[in-house]
Amino acid sequence: MRLRLLTTASKQLSLGNRQRHRLLATSASGQHQQEHQEYQPGGSRALYAAAAVGGIGAGYWLFHELDKKRRQPVELAQPQKATSSPVALDVEEAARLWHKTKRTDLPTYSTEDVLKHDKPDTGIWVTYGIGVYDVTEFAPNHPGGDKIMMAAGNAIDPFWAIYQQHNTLDVLELLESFRIGNLYKVEAIENDELGSPWAQEPKRHELLKPASKRPFNAEPPISMLGEHFYTPNELFYVRNHLPVPCISAEDYELELEVEAGAGKSSKCTFNLDEIKKLPKHTVTAAIMCGGNRRSEMTRIKPVKGLSWGAGAVGNAKWAGARLCDVLRAQGVEPDEHLQVIFEGADLDPTAHPYGASIPLSKALDPRGDVVLAYEMNGQPLTRDHGYPIRVIVPGTVGARNVKWLTRIVVADHESDSHWQQNDYKGFSPSTDWDTVDFGKAQAIQAMPVTSAICSPMPEERVKVDKGHITVYGYAWSGGGRRIERVDLTNDGGKTWHVAKLEQENEPDGRHYGWSLWSIRLPVTDEQQKQSELEIWAKAVDSAYNVQPESFENIWNLRGVLANAYHKVKVKLI
Repeated sequence: MRLRLLTTASKQLSLGNRQRHRLLATSASGQHQQEHQEYQPGGSRALYAAAAVGGIGAGYWLFHELDKKRRQPVELAQPQKATSSPVALDVEEAARLWHKTKRTDLPTYSTEDVLKHDKPDTGIWVTYGIGVYDVTEFAPNHPGGDKIMMAAGNAIDPFWAIYQQHNTLDVLELLESFRIGNLYKVEAIENDELGSPWAQEPKRHELLKPASKRPFNAEPPISMLGEHFYTPNELFYVRNHLPVPCISAEDYELELEVEAGAGKSSKCTFNLDEIKKLPKHTVTAAIMCGGNRRSEMTRIKPVKGLSWGAGAVGNAKWAGARLCDVLRAQGVEPDEHLQVIFEGADLDPTAHPYGASIPLSKALDPRGDVVLAYEMNGQPLTRDHGYPIRVIVPGTVGARNVKWLTRIVVADHESDSHWQQNDYKGFSPSTDWDTVDFGKAQAIQAMPVTSAICSPMPEERVKVDKGHITVYGYAWSGGGRRIERVDLTNDGGKTWHVAKLEQENEPDGRHYGWSLWSIRLPVTDEQQKQSELEIWAKAVDSAYNVQPESFENIWNLRGVLANAYHKVKVKLI
């Protein structure tokens, strides 16, 4: 049985890789396959998760004997079934309840405590049920250790729910030997929260890793992000600045006010049905937070902001009414000096809404593809992503893609919101909080070219296959600029290798979706002997803009526009 689990996991991983390579090769020849463009709930995500957990289960067995010497026997409380009469539990049945049983001999930890242990230098902790487990020593020696890192600092429950056959006595015994405590869980809203703005937050996917809980901000596991050309809605990163509003389709209204420009001032209101009756337009666009990869910039010098990894980005097919059609119907004419202001239904404690603005020239340009979106990947928007209407401004920083849109204003000035005037702006590396003047910097609109390695992950154990390792990731540039090339090196830039691209065949200037890339990167015999390898990735866009080599010279106090080479160190096996 154990051998079969190991073999099955290996076959699944191999199948997933072959499927991905076949799709990439097809895309490179200009034939975009529907099976990779459309998100299939039973497709590669389920396969990947199953394979991941298969590796975990097989690895548990493989190192079971090696860990016997260091394991100490523990006395576990034997939970009782909730029945009217006592029922004896067999050993394996009892083991299945260990993760639901509080260990009185161990301390209790909060989810925040566990989140702090998500990498080797801080320790690798995972949770299962109410159990907290320290797998720091186990993960590096485990063949599927890189998959364990997907759950580092979080729960393994979502993976085990998919692959239940690994809930065997041997696996559960080994897992319990790593237990260090109990997890404190709040099962219901506290009484003092019942009237708070956080009381009705939506339910999120368990694989999203929070950068903050209130407001909720989270990104998916980076290795899963690179598996789909269209990011699954439930794994799309979440960026909220304020509590998520509750809006019903029946009560929704969008106000449009024209207060500047040629012609008379006007004001009108649309309900959801009226917006949906307008001509429907679809655009593929990546949305990226201005602070994506901020955690890397923080290593140079501390910055203020959420510590995002490289997963604060997603690519989706958005559908809705074109903003240019709506504005023209109200008599709005081109004017290079005007702005379009967007306001959301999310309010701060002073009842001011989240707001942002873009130039009218972008809003009126049919090639700008600005959309009042009500669909995401063919499905209605979820609450976290702006239900029922959000504005999609392709090619711009995520902060301008206002969610829960309730008001649009054509004005002779930018939005006066904090997020337009005093945030999401770039500065010189020498500017600090004592000298910064937000009023003298331009608000970020189009984003710079960037790329990231999705697999392998940092510190992953990578097998060299016939002198090569497989590397894949994403690349994107703002302003509709197409990705021209992605270059990779594993010898500090002495030699570079060009990756294969998977991207839509859209014209330059209107290429708003991201590009996925993949490469079989050569590894020399000398590099294999060194056991550790650092991989660098850099993207080049259609204007031949290229990522800078390091963060030192692009550091800024808000940690935005973090687009230096993406560098990942791995261990070769």
